[in-house]
Amino acid sequence: MRGVIMVGPGEVTVGDREDPTIVDPTDAVIRLAATCICGSDLWPYRGVEPVDHTAMGHEYVGVVEEVGSEVKTVAPGDFVVGSFVISCGECPICREGYPSKCVNFEFVSATIGTQAEKARIPYADGTLVKTPGRPDPDLIPSLLAASDVLGTGWFAADAARVGPGKTVAVVGDGAVGLMGVLAAERMGAERIIVMSRHPERQRLAREYGATDVVEERGDEGVAKIMELTGGLGAHSVIEAVGTQESFRQAIGACRPGGHIGFVGVAHDGVTLPMDQVFFAEVHLFGGPAPVRRYLPDLIDLIWKREIDPGKVFDLALPLERAAEGYAAMDERRATKVMLTL
Repeated sequence: MRGVIMVGPGEVTVGDREDPTIVDPTDAVIRLAATCICGSDLWPYRGVEPVDHTAMGHEYVGVVEEVGSEVKTVAPGDFVVGSFVISCGECPICREGYPSKCVNFEFVSATIGTQAEKARIPYADGTLVKTPGRPDPDLIPSLLAASDVLGTGWFAADAARVGPGKTVAVVGDGAVGLMGVLAAERMGAERIIVMSRHPERQRLAREYGATDVVEERGDEGVAKIMELTGGLGAHSVIEAVGTQESFRQAIGACRPGGHIGFVGVAHDGVTLPMDQVFFAEVHLFGGPAPVRRYLPDLIDLIWKREIDPGKVFDLALPLERAAEGYAAMDERRATKVMLTL
């Protein structure tokens, strides 16, 4: 089969990879209908994370081709959406609502790589969710978004305790931040302030429900949010970047007693200013999103066309042109790139 391989930083190719097969009785093999490039894929692309002829990708939708003997919830012919984290669905951690920390968890990006024609998905019952039927083609981008960025933005809003009557600040205008805006609007937030300097992303943020845009960053950005909130700060803050600066902005923008949902992937060298955290008196909750927990409800909302997260894809390319997609996202010419098969 054909699949994306990152040879080294800045070097992406599409080559032949071994066709997946059933290995364990809990496996499923799916033929992908679409996959995409994630902002987190840019870390190795930019040389921040090590990479050496690595199979890429962790967001995926497609049709089940084969299942192991113990798989019960999906069958050949089903169209499915999968989480970016493999989870069994049966361990105590999964049952408590945190499949992204399943005792059997694997990151799809680390072990599988779904920017390809096919993929083997371990623990299919705990990882995949089938749709009510074969989706119309126009629904595929939205279902693909549910595999990671929509579920991650939703978790960020949930972790930040977004709700009716609340003011929400969103730090980060990438795909996850934009999905956080969508989730906050759906959860009933009264005011949604997005921090963004990009006109196209601002436009989509407003379409998804943002009421205010703050272009300033750092201390100036925090001051602007304080001005917009009467000096109190936001009830809920979504942190969707993962840098030192973004964490400081999130903490500074949150009112005392408020909640910060952080889903930006932090890397080596990013530390919390504990004096600021201590005196801010805010709640911090985040990490890898338990997307599988949200998938049934998100698929239902998409299927009923009540939400349209697929608009976050502003560039679609065939799989063979994946290198162009990586370059477009790296250079901020695209927010999120869908790869078609």
